[in-house]
Amino acid sequence: MPPASVAVPEPPRSAGRTRPLVRVVVGSAALLVVFYAYVLRIAVGDTNPFDFFGYFTNQTSSLTALVLIAVGALALNGRRPPPWLSVAWGVGAACLIVVAVVYNALVPGTGSAPVWVSVALHVVFPALVLIDIAFSPDRPRLKWTQLWWVLPYPLVWITVVLLRGATDGWVPYGFLLPERGLPSLVLHVVGILTLLLVAATGVWALSRRTSRWSAAHTR
Repeated sequence: MPPASVAVPEPPRSAGRTRPLVRVVVGSAALLVVFYAYVLRIAVGDTNPFDFFGYFTNQTSSLTALVLIAVGALALNGRRPPPWLSVAWGVGAACLIVVAVVYNALVPGTGSAPVWVSVALHVVFPALVLIDIAFSPDRPRLKWTQLWWVLPYPLVWITVVLLRGATDGWVPYGFLLPERGLPSLVLHVVGILTLLLVAATGVWALSRRTSRWSAAHTR
């Protein structure tokens, strides 16, 4: 568990309940979109949840949506997120940046989901989460010493995917196919992790920006 040292500024009173409520609504909407996409897969006979949630998009969108709902619900009850949830918030935002970049740059238009579902999960949801981190006065102020927490979840996901590719032959994305050879796999994995660290660095920097309110608060 991350150390209890994430400083989260107190939100201004004028923030009210609107922003937390929007977080709950956006997170719930993202979960509904993922669930709808899963229902579509079930309709065509693909009922294996391990395959569906083996996709980084579906898994990350679901987990980050739950984090967003939890953060919003706590704020609606006048409570700040605990340190571990603040870090999860930042990790989710960084991973969604990777989701957006990889999908739109490497595998655009792939998959069987309707176009609006792909846009919602690969463009709209990542953008909304990033905007929230960048401009919300109650965003978490993440410490640089906690940046490494962005790595465990994607490393576990990559490990499971590579093990499945080597055993049952299933991988969520073509560039992770074992038959592409070890050099290609290493190149793509290193590239994704590098992109993740760059994205996390950006999210951490955005979380530490001084808003007008926080600047006035610290004077």
